[in-house]
Amino acid sequence: MKRLVPTVTGGAAVLLSLLLVSGCGTVVGDAPGASPTGDASSAPAIDYEARAEEAKAAHDRTFPTVAKICADAPAEPSAEPTPSEGPTDPWARRVAENNAYKTQARMDGDARCRGDAHARRIAGGLEGVHDEKALRAALDRLGYPPESVEVYDTGVATGFTFSIPHAGPCVTGTLTAPAQVEAHGHYIEGGCREPKGGH
Repeated sequence: MKRLVPTVTGGAAVLLSLLLVSGCGTVVGDAPGASPTGDASSAPAIDYEARAEEAKAAHDRTFPTVAKICADAPAEPSAEPTPSEGPTDPWARRVAENNAYKTQARMDGDARCRGDAHARRIAGGLEGVHDEKALRAALDRLGYPPESVEVYDTGVATGFTFSIPHAGPCVTGTLTAPAQVEAHGHYIEGGCREPKGGH
């Protein structure tokens, strides 16, 4: 009597070999030294401080005039007020909670210096600019990517906002005569434009 031996051919052979090989070196269960697949502890830690320094260096290469202004400026603490615990009156507290989405990230002294220097630079470069096309062209000449600029109608004048490349805070302005431009932190809801409503 002949014995029937199952044979594996073609694509099935490849699949079987992949299954066998993929098991090699795998640690299963509670074996000594075992760690779950995709364990976050095995991923390299992100050095946020180093990333911030790299971004600042890139900013300084792109905008050397602003970098020099702030390098020469005396180190000063942020002029922004320290957040308080909020109002004690229940109604006022409720109003504050409802408007929390308008909260901006605080800027340290260096970010404030850079933001204000950019705001002055931009305001000076927008003299005679009254429409979106001219605005984007002027910002491009100043080194700010026009595709990163959000332009909108404020109901009074053309408004715009964007984040300074690399290490920037936000700048927001209006094409009034003269242009009004100010620096500020990003909104906690995200982005540079004041959100219309919160969560």
